[in-house]
Amino acid sequence: MIIFDAHCDTITKIMELNSNLYSNNCHIDILRLKKAGKCVQTFAAFIDPIYSPAYAMKRVMQIIDRFYIELEKYKDDIMLCCNYNDIETALSHGKIAAMLSIEGGEALQGDLGALRNFYRLGVRSVCLTWNYRNEIADGVKDEETGGGLTPFGRQLVAEMNKLGMLVDLSHISQRGFWDVMETTSKPVIVSHSNARKICSHPRNLYDDQILALAKNGGVIGINFYPEFLNDEGKASVKDILKHIEHIISLAGPDHIGIGADFDGIEKTPEDIKGIENINIVFEEMAKLNYSDEIIRKFASENFLRLVKNME
Repeated sequence: MIIFDAHCDTITKIMELNSNLYSNNCHIDILRLKKAGKCVQTFAAFIDPIYSPAYAMKRVMQIIDRFYIELEKYKDDIMLCCNYNDIETALSHGKIAAMLSIEGGEALQGDLGALRNFYRLGVRSVCLTWNYRNEIADGVKDEETGGGLTPFGRQLVAEMNKLGMLVDLSHISQRGFWDVMETTSKPVIVSHSNARKICSHPRNLYDDQILALAKNGGVIGINFYPEFLNDEGKASVKDILKHIEHIISLAGPDHIGIGADFDGIEKTPEDIKGIENINIVFEEMAKLNYSDEIIRKFASENFLRLVKNME
């Protein structure tokens, strides 16, 4: 079975720790990814607000540069993948299939040319906002103003649709979410968010948003952060299953996947320390009599479908 995780912050983490991608004390490294099985891992270039707005583009270039350095050092084990054929090639050669995303559209600094250049560098997904307002839209921590997509934001969504990039709506305000749904001509993702019906955190989606995402053909990646799993701040794999069950019962099995947010979260569920424990989730699903087909869809096939249809 292939495992597709739509979001981690590991490259930024190893930069902070002066570590490496092959073997480290983070949530993810190459050794553990290969031990987990056939893996497709999306690595995010996260733009911390301290770099915005003046140094946002510089910061994302530094992170992407480090990503390429790690890929070159460990090229026998990991490969940059820009499309579905690349993923097939990487996995067939026993390599980790690495995809690249940007978390925080402020990295574009209001320039569609920057988006196209990031595409040329291999970026295939952009999380339009982090928690705060930028040139594209309002984030979840600014949504009391009622702001959604800006005119530039609408142009950006159209250009991403044209290029074949996945529009990521994790962190965006509610108004921004609905504006994107009205604007996009392609399925979108919410790479690392959960169900607000189960946990009231503002980063999670309401049921009507989940239903709209399903109608759009998109996919939501389940975030493993305990703060997003329940209202107690301490969680286990059983809490992950509650979100999976709710979303599948609401939208069906074709619109859910993994967006663990490894190395972007301060703590994990008590029985999941990192990517090495990812299979526990599938084992627990099997105990609840989920079919192999549904488990495969959750593990990778739903996100792989969107990658396959990007071009």
